[in-house]
Amino acid sequence: MAVDNLDVASRASIRRTNLGLVLRRLRSRGARSRTQLAEDLGLPKATVSTLVNELVERNLVREGEVQRGGSVGRPRQAVELHGRTLCGLGVEISVDYARAIALDLRGETLLDQRITINAQRDSEVLLDAVAALIARAVESMREQGVEVIGVTVATPGEIDRDAGVVLFAANMNWSRLPVVAGLRARLAADAPPIAVGNDARLGAIAEHAIVGPVGINDLIYITGEVGVGAGIITDGRLMLGATGFAGEVGHMPLDPERQPCACGRRGCWETMVGLSALLRHAADAGDPVRDPDRDLEIRLAEIRTRAAVGDKRTLAALDRIAHGLGLGIGLLIDVLNPQAVVLGGYFAILGDHLLATTRRVVDEHVMAPHAGGCQLLVSTLGFTSAARGAAQDALEPVFHDPGSVSAPADQLSVMRKS
Repeated sequence: MAVDNLDVASRASIRRTNLGLVLRRLRSRGARSRTQLAEDLGLPKATVSTLVNELVERNLVREGEVQRGGSVGRPRQAVELHGRTLCGLGVEISVDYARAIALDLRGETLLDQRITINAQRDSEVLLDAVAALIARAVESMREQGVEVIGVTVATPGEIDRDAGVVLFAANMNWSRLPVVAGLRARLAADAPPIAVGNDARLGAIAEHAIVGPVGINDLIYITGEVGVGAGIITDGRLMLGATGFAGEVGHMPLDPERQPCACGRRGCWETMVGLSALLRHAADAGDPVRDPDRDLEIRLAEIRTRAAVGDKRTLAALDRIAHGLGLGIGLLIDVLNPQAVVLGGYFAILGDHLLATTRRVVDEHVMAPHAGGCQLLVSTLGFTSAARGAAQDALEPVFHDPGSVSAPADQLSVMRKS
């Protein structure tokens, strides 16, 4: 129920809360008439009309198409998100690439740029490359009249978001890497605010934006890269855990062969199903698909080609990965009972070769009949989930406090609070 009791807090606070409620409702449910918004939020129609008018003035929503509910009653004009003059920038740092994606309030992609890197080598060189990617993206958006209101950087590992530091990322050889401070030092003084977050958790936000509108609000998103992690959405909200580290599923001790893991332990799940495991099983050391200097998507395309022509070693490797996936996912379903598990990263790229076997193994191992009703889905976002989720995270201040956004006649600017 929305807040409309002036005795609860100050008028300004209530107005800010209700503006955010309207904006979030339009994000989750799409275009709505003012009457529908009033019914959804439990607010008087007059209050909603005033809120919508303010959001229109701030250029965050616009009047859309006329909705007709039948032959009875007047047609209603829909209200929809607008905000085409501002965006959030999400930047993912992976082992061998960095990607920048800019999204507007409607979730539409305004920019998608990708560079090849080697994140395991010199962290200073890495930060130089990522800062240059951010600077180019911000400048590109400004040239189009779009303001980047914030940048969120998605990385693997354990994150101290308040400090802007990656505490530990085994597969990157990082320990206490000051991502935010390092990038700020390399960017201009007028660069947007920067934050850092875990790639799997941010990827889950992006996936929920797709499946949430169809009623899936409890899900587990599984990354598929060198490391394996999870983002967990419960009742539509990201689960962080007591200290923010929920989702480190790649280090569940499931590998019976006890392969050594980058974290220093043996037998971790990612040694069974991570990208390195796939490449190790699919090809010898000198094979081009195992060359880390080649673009990953090109290497995965080659694996798809080999599978399509029936290469026995490739098919055996994929079958082995699918079995390992099924074991781990079955355990997660038993513990969390989600509506869906979404496979991302390379699991999504090779999903048509993994899904059937993974589903069968899940069904065999989950205690509840029919896997507790859990769907096994392949991400439609591929390797873009983390960057898209990071861009959505960077936009969150607008949805939290639309009143911070002003709309002069010539352009939109965001007033940053000191």
